[in-house]
Amino acid sequence: MSRPARTLLRRTCALLTGGALAAATLVALSTPDGDAVPAAKTARRANVVTPGSLTGYGFDQCHTPDQAQMDRWLQSSPFWAVGVYMSGASRACRDQPNLTPGWVSAQLRKGWRILPITLGPQASCQPRFPRYGDDPTIIPRPGADGRYGKARKQGSAEAARSVGTAQELGIVAGSTLWYDLEGFDLRNTRCRESALAFLSGWSWQIRQLGYVSGVYSSAGSGIKMLDDARYKKRPDVALPDQIWVARWDGRANTDTEAQYLRSDGWRPHARIKQYQGGHDETWGGVTINIDRNFVDVGTGSVAVPENHCGGVKIAYGVYPVLQPGTGNNTPPAAKVQVVQCLLHEQGLYNGRVNGIYNARTQAAVQAWQTKKGFPVSTTWNRRNWMSLLVAGDRPVIKFGSASPAVRRVQRALNAVTDRSVPIRATGVFDSQTTTALAAYQDRVGLDPNGVVAAPTWKALAAGRRG
Repeated sequence: MSRPARTLLRRTCALLTGGALAAATLVALSTPDGDAVPAAKTARRANVVTPGSLTGYGFDQCHTPDQAQMDRWLQSSPFWAVGVYMSGASRACRDQPNLTPGWVSAQLRKGWRILPITLGPQASCQPRFPRYGDDPTIIPRPGADGRYGKARKQGSAEAARSVGTAQELGIVAGSTLWYDLEGFDLRNTRCRESALAFLSGWSWQIRQLGYVSGVYSSAGSGIKMLDDARYKKRPDVALPDQIWVARWDGRANTDTEAQYLRSDGWRPHARIKQYQGGHDETWGGVTINIDRNFVDVGTGSVAVPENHCGGVKIAYGVYPVLQPGTGNNTPPAAKVQVVQCLLHEQGLYNGRVNGIYNARTQAAVQAWQTKKGFPVSTTWNRRNWMSLLVAGDRPVIKFGSASPAVRRVQRALNAVTDRSVPIRATGVFDSQTTTALAAYQDRVGLDPNGVVAAPTWKALAAGRRG
């Protein structure tokens, strides 16, 4: 083991006692010099950073759902992010049989964003804690220097334990780890200052160990405390990188009242808001009791630029029927170019993308119609448009998705019928796309859930219009 690895091991062990040593050892062994344990090394190769970049919906619950539940909700719910209680002696659901390295890898591979939560020592004036009697609370003694050193050490130790657990689960460095500080009396000075010192220790140590620091708390207590410290630029406070605001106002955004959180704090893209508390929701026939969240982290949802056939424009609000020209009535060249370009990308057209609906273009049109089981004709209709515009891979996409697949669906929805307000093919699955998709699903007899999964892909590819 290299000198830096030995130094990290000694420092981490000094923070911990008892059963936390195993987790600390895992942290120490996961070092750049190649001394990582095989499971952690494999996880680093296979798993992505979580949550990464997303503007979309999330949920959290006490017990981690099983794989069948997660798969049903992936296919039918609006959610992309899932909060899981991975560690902390004060969490309500200490037993998490579903939360395994295999579960974590499976969700990340399927596109879920995991929000790993620790609920350990709580504020000394929080009346519901300790929850079990053997779970410590934050030490409220200021110490001789008034810096609440014991609370800081508690926060650092909790961070080291959380990183150890995260690594055991395959949650890789660069991911955000969240500390859950339940609401408390902000007027109690020692309670407040010790909680702030604890979170400072947490954030500092989380970053030292290569992860991103996140803090969940109520808008009127922990979040206000942190934002006041940020606003005052307190040098003794290490602030979290991201915040998770509990404010049950029913509004799916990351805003809250300015007396709790100023508008410039943790912006852009460093906030989550829990906007609805515990309630049952049913998706795909599976009911789970959840809190609802709106997530805006990383860079938000951003789609990469696209290029087709050297710059041919593909996105339009109207995709008209195309027929061979007669006299002065010729098909619009720009729309013919779209057909030529996309059929070229499908390997069915090898002529010039010149906007002329000539015999070679018509032959490629008929080849596509034959391939997809449509009536064969020189006329290119709305069903043909839909099937070609949506052609490609078929991942699950929903609000918050950002990809070429989203652009394909946005264009196909525009081809269903003329729209007074066309959907902008941005590649980002926004509220306009969700509304239009749900209306389409209802029109063709599908569950209007606003999620593009296998049944909706099939309907769009078949050119179903209702």
